[in-house]
Amino acid sequence: MVEIYSGWSEQYAVLGKGQIGIIKAVDTIKSVLPFSLSGVDSDGGSEFVNWHMVKYCDMNKLFFTRSRPDRKNDNAYVEQKNYTHIRKLLGYERMDTKEQLLAINNLYRNELRLFNNFFKPVMKIISKEKINNSVCRKKYDVAETPYQRLMSHPKISKEKKKEMSDLYLSLNPVQLKRMIDEKTKQIMKMQLLTK
Repeated sequence: MVEIYSGWSEQYAVLGKGQIGIIKAVDTIKSVLPFSLSGVDSDGGSEFVNWHMVKYCDMNKLFFTRSRPDRKNDNAYVEQKNYTHIRKLLGYERMDTKEQLLAINNLYRNELRLFNNFFKPVMKIISKEKINNSVCRKKYDVAETPYQRLMSHPKISKEKKKEMSDLYLSLNPVQLKRMIDEKTKQIMKMQLLTK
């Protein structure tokens, strides 16, 4: 999941596309977000576009929309993170054992989310300009981490900002990166053993 304004992202691995796993993932992520979740905008996958997700969103007073079929770029914010936050780290191999799932979620729900949201800067496009009808010149804002963007947002409460600031001050990016690398190696070893 990716929040558009700040670039805050959360990952959660599930086995299969069943409603229980997907709704558990959304609930888990929703419970740790530093802001309130107001809606879900998914791709056209059957794990999201189903009556269970519609019912879940209705019960939790969330709006629910989906991208157009065969239009990956409708969810560009999520698609770009699929590479930088998942594929670049774990590759494209299928991982489908319970042990792998637990190890991946241990990484996602701990060190990776903290490192990505507190220490990885994100640039946002301010404008695009076409030149000679073919070349596109893009202007970007100053790169900031999702944490920095949320700290400057007026709708985030002082209590939540204090909580995030305390967490930020307790983190060591070098230790986080070392743990990410270590856990990634363990997951890749599991992958080799299952082949």
